[in-house]
Amino acid sequence: MSKLRKVIKLYCQGQSKLQISATTSISRNTVKKYIRVFSGLKTTWEQINQLPDKELDELFCKEPEAIVDDRLLPLHDFLKQQEKRLRQRGVTLLRLWNEYHAQYPEGFSRTSFYHQYNLWKKRVHPSMHMAHKPGDKMFVDYTGEKLQVVDADSGEVKTMEVFVAILGASQLTYVEAVESQRVEDFIGCCENAVRYFGGAPNAIVPDNLKSAVIRSNRYEPKLNENFEAFADYYGMAVLPARAYKPKDKALVEGAVKITYIRIFASLPEKLSTSLEELNARIRALLEVHNRTAFKGRSYSRQEQFDEMERAALQPYQKNVLNVGPHQ
Repeated sequence: MSKLRKVIKLYCQGQSKLQISATTSISRNTVKKYIRVFSGLKTTWEQINQLPDKELDELFCKEPEAIVDDRLLPLHDFLKQQEKRLRQRGVTLLRLWNEYHAQYPEGFSRTSFYHQYNLWKKRVHPSMHMAHKPGDKMFVDYTGEKLQVVDADSGEVKTMEVFVAILGASQLTYVEAVESQRVEDFIGCCENAVRYFGGAPNAIVPDNLKSAVIRSNRYEPKLNENFEAFADYYGMAVLPARAYKPKDKALVEGAVKITYIRIFASLPEKLSTSLEELNARIRALLEVHNRTAFKGRSYSRQEQFDEMERAALQPYQKNVLNVGPHQ
């Protein structure tokens, strides 16, 4: 007996979905799907059992026919034009629906608009589940892989860490090679990122790096005093990413992956002869990355930053802290 038949038979015998799932080793969601289809057929177990396996599979496993709705194309065009506005302060989905309804009075109702928006967002931004407000957060981390420089005189090859920072709303990215993850190098990189962005966000989110967080705690993490002083100096709160909460650091992890593709893989095979030369090469590739249009979009990170996030940042202090290397 196929597992599908067994699910229907056990259901007709009065067993619960949980019991059926355990007995057949089929996930509860699949069990629920089979039972939902069976209930909708308004038939009996005896009639179902008479069908050959092929017909049974077609009946229970076929994909639902796509429903074509003439209102979808105008809605998607509207959302594509307005998506960046939702990241601006004070702009809500209700306000967006009011504008949509005024423009398309025969369009979707408010509830359907919300539902279609969520479907559209998942399709367009499948990995972005968090909405970030302009000027709100800067996420920072180091790449797992490292880069190398070779001393022109001695031929000694040195390994360099690679720091990555990304702004939440615009996704403008900063990348820098540095000698270590020591606190002075880490703070220096964070400050260089602030200077590159031209301003400081409201908060900085490190991934529990030892240079930033001495002891991780869900409610009161103990921060490195020098790093905390640096953040205070620029008016930034420190919000360490929570352990076992992948969404807290998804954005910077995505930036690290893109760094591998667009910077690491694009560097010349010949090693740089100094850290300064390596960072000059990185900066050139970084500019290309930030000015390349998002996939499926007509605008880039730089354009999005200029339009919606630059003005939301806090002006950074002109006097420079002597906490680390500055390129």
